[in-house]
Order: sequence, then structure tokens, then C-alpha cells
Amino acid sequence: MPTAAEKRRVFRRLHESGCFVIPNPWDVGTTRYLQHLGFKALATTSSGAAFSMGLPDEDWALTRDPMLAHIRMVVEASDVPVNADFESGYADDPEPLAENVRRCVDTGVAGLSIEDSTGDASTPLYSFDLAVARMRAARAAIDRAGGDVLLVGRTEGFIAGVPDLDEAIRRLKAYAAAGADCLYAPGIRTRQQIAAVVGAVAPKPVNLLIGGAMGLTVRDAADLGVRRISVGGALSRAAWGGFMRAAQGLAAGAFDGFADAASGADLNRLFAEDVRRRSS
Repeated sequence: MPTAAEKRRVFRRLHESGCFVIPNPWDVGTTRYLQHLGFKALATTSSGAAFSMGLPDEDWALTRDPMLAHIRMVVEASDVPVNADFESGYADDPEPLAENVRRCVDTGVAGLSIEDSTGDASTPLYSFDLAVARMRAARAAIDRAGGDVLLVGRTEGFIAGVPDLDEAIRRLKAYAAAGADCLYAPGIRTRQQIAAVVGAVAPKPVNLLIGGAMGLTVRDAADLGVRRISVGGALSRAAWGGFMRAAQGLAAGAFDGFADAASGADLNRLFAEDVRRRSS
């Protein structure tokens, strides 16, 4: 199994050119299945993790230490680099945020993201100056730990009720200057928005969230200059959709929801091969 340092080197190289998809598992099985399909890197999903624990996707529900344990579980299950969805860093102020980032680095992640969302609907984003200071603190914490973990700067306005492209670009450029290696504005959807963000922060790479129908293919995103594509909680929600439909049918006395179930023999074969590979 590759070391954390080897995974981090691979992860940084992935961001240097081209465009890759970084899907989001939420447990050991989904992690190993996505790796089996040949994806070159994976990312955790706060919503997928929360839903798997019967919790809402909120910092107050899935708190720092359970999230760190979840991230470590995914990292240890994977032979490829893992980027951590580390929410807003589980702290408002830069100093405790830096300590939390250090703890996240210690899980063995190859990258981690820090958001500027407060979780408060009345003030959805941290003030500009505080948000930049938080990003600078995250960068410093990574540098003190060795500097090889990739830092993703996220601005959440488009999914937090502040869909202002100019403000998103202002923040992303400031986060890049504060040390973010990759920039991310989840919620942008149009080609014009995507191209504007990519152009504004170039040559630094941009992550694009595609969690539903946007009329874009991987090739389309690559042509717009996107370096990586994540799907957030979409795979988790797709799995929940199948489970809920089958369970609701079962509650109504029908078994039709099992028609598209995965083969138990196929799953046994896949995971048996994985266990043998890891133990050899």
C-alpha cells in the first residue's frame, strides 16, 4: 500500500494538467469499489458521512472528532489519494482552525478543503478578512506539518444563498493568494460562470461540483479549463434513493424494488479479491 507521502505526490501531479473525476465514497465498501473502477483519487463527503450515521449534514450534528475518524477510515481503506471535505474547519477563529487542520493532516489525507460558510443563515459567509485569515492559518498549519497536503479553498456563496459571481471570484483569488492550491465554488452551473472562475484564478486548478444534471460531460468541463470534478453527496443520495424506493415498496407489500439490486456473488467476489490483495 502506498505511503501517505507517495499518495500526496501523486495527488499534486494530478492537479498539474488535464481533468480528472474525484468521486465521493462514504464508507469502506464504497471506497474500495470506486478504487476498483480505476479512479485515481477519491474525496470524502460530509453529507454522505452524515447520512450514513443518521445525522443531518451540519457541523453541530457531525462534529470534528467523529468526522476525523470517518476521514481516517476512508484514507486507510484506500490505496489512492483522498481529499477530505473538512467543512469550515470546525472553528471560527484562525488559531483553533489551524489546530483542527493539523489533526486532519494527521489522518493521512492528500488534500483537504476549508469553506467560508458560517452555517448561520443570517450571515452565511465569514467576513472577507476573516475568511482570508482562516485560509492563511490553514496553509500555515499544513506547512508546519510538512507542506505536502493540497489545500482547497472553497467559497460557498452559491449554495449558501449568496450567489454573487463577482464576490465568489474576489474570495477565490484572495484564497489563492493566501495559499490555497486549488479553488472551488460549489453551486456555479453555467459555462460562463465556470469559465469566469477558471480564468480568474489561473494557473491554479479549479474543482467543479457536478451533483446533478448540468448538461456537461467531463470533456465539456475539461474544455472549460476545469482540472478536477467532484460529485459531493450525489452518489450517496443515489444509493439512498434506491434504498428508499425498495424499502417503501416493501412497506407497501411489494418486492419490486429489488429488481436492480447488485449481485451478492459479484460483491463477494470483488471484496474477497480485495482482501486477498491487501493481505498478500
